[in-house]
Amino acid sequence: MLDPGLRRDDGTGYKLLLAGLLTLLFSGCATTPPPRDNYRPTMPPAYTNVEPMGGSIYQTARDVRLFEDVKARRIGDILTVMLQEKTSAKKSASTTADKNQETTIANPIFFGASPQFNLPGLIPLDSNRNNSLLQGLTAERAFEGEADSSQSNSLTGEISVTIADVLPNGNLVVRGEKWLTLNQGEEFIQISGIVRPQDIGTNNRILSTLIGDARITYSGRGTLAETNQMGWLARFFNHPVWPF
Repeated sequence: MLDPGLRRDDGTGYKLLLAGLLTLLFSGCATTPPPRDNYRPTMPPAYTNVEPMGGSIYQTARDVRLFEDVKARRIGDILTVMLQEKTSAKKSASTTADKNQETTIANPIFFGASPQFNLPGLIPLDSNRNNSLLQGLTAERAFEGEADSSQSNSLTGEISVTIADVLPNGNLVVRGEKWLTLNQGEEFIQISGIVRPQDIGTNNRILSTLIGDARITYSGRGTLAETNQMGWLARFFNHPVWPF
């Protein structure tokens, strides 16, 4: 006889199963926040204090640049990027294929005459000899396909970024972000890329179209952004691995 304590079901298995289902549910509903570490401003290197030595006007402890403008060129300097992104793409394709085939096999001639015969089961046999070995085959194929795709994007505005690194050839690696907190959420713009010092204007500004290897992100998070996203169950059924 089994011990009554072993037969008692305390519902532990059901509790574990329910906890696992709830964990899976909440993990599917969670949204991944946008990355921020890669776009944080780069601080300039710390300068060491040098005791002033000689000179009544210019001293070694002071950084005085007489022949340079206000353009950003050092790590930590701020550069303003004017966003003027506009892209448009359109693609159209049309395919039509037709194929017709017709084959005819004439009634052969044996000993100078074409054979005529009656169908089996007809009586009398010689009353309906109007069938021959003449054969015909006709095939027709048709295919028609058409596709049309169109996309257009536009982004304007301004964002200030910092110089993260200076490459050996003199180009500047820039990155930065701007966050706007609205009533029901937040919107952010993130940008990174490589800038040529020659492309920077006299007002320390540069067009976004002149940034090499540019990566621009404009998105948001919060109540309004979440309402525009597809639910986790709908994403599951729309996944490419779903066979139906």
